[in-house]
Formats: sequence, structure tokens, C-alpha cells
Amino acid sequence: MTSNNKTCVGWREWVMFPDFGQFYVKAKVDTGAKTSALHAFFVEPFSRSGNDWVRFGLHPKQHSNEPEYICESPVLDRRTVTDSGGHKEERYVIETAISIAGNTLLTEMTLTNRETMLFRMLLGRNTLSGHFLVDPELSFLCGGDKTSAPDTERR
Repeated sequence: MTSNNKTCVGWREWVMFPDFGQFYVKAKVDTGAKTSALHAFFVEPFSRSGNDWVRFGLHPKQHSNEPEYICESPVLDRRTVTDSGGHKEERYVIETAISIAGNTLLTEMTLTNRETMLFRMLLGRNTLSGHFLVDPELSFLCGGDKTSAPDTERR
């Protein structure tokens, strides 16, 4: 579905990460979140050629510790982020490519432990803006790996 050259997304979508192994993560589309956030079960800063980098571990599937991906990325920034509960946390920010509905975008992503959250990723409005329209009544309009989680029915 497109309108004015923008792809329509539902309230949850599959997001693919081409820079980190081409796996999919089920994301909650969250227009209330400024920056997108990705689950990282560990985050380890290090230096490479005098630049700040971060190594982090991902479990892309909800309710599972398998598979496990260990990724590395240059650090774009460190920011204090306030979550929906009002808690402040300093997070590493990376810039990475994501693919949704055949569109590959470079986007900022904060890294945080989302183990206890329902979604391993939030797709924030900075990523959505200019590219996507959101229909909160629908899910999974853009395709992706629908076999990796049991709750993929359309609403």
C-alpha cells in the first residue's frame, strides 16, 4: 500500500537488518518514540583505529535466546533517553541500515535491554517520518519473516 510515495505500515512490522546478518526483528511501530530502539542483551564499548565502537548481542526472536547475533558498529552518539515509564537511561546510538517493504533506510537506533518488553524493537518516528504512513488497525503489511513468532495473525 502506498500513498504520496509513502508506504503504509501497520502497528507492528517485520524489520530486516542487512548490516548484521539479514535477520528479521518484529518491531512495534511507535510514533510516540522519537528514536528507534533495538534489544541488545549486552553492550560493550571498545576502540577501533581511535574511534568509538560498540559490540552488542541480539536475540531477534521474542521469548527466545536463539538465535544469537554478535554485532559491531561505530558509535554515533550517547544519549539520555526517557522511556514510556519516565525512567532515564543513557544509551549508545548507532546508525544502521534497516529494510522494510523493500525500502532500505539508514537510521539511528538506540541499544537497550528489551528482554522484558513485548517487542525486541521499537520503530520510532524519526525513522518513519517522510517514508511511512501508519495504520494502527493493521499488522504486518510489509512482509518479512512471519514464521519466526507465533502471534503473527492480522488484527
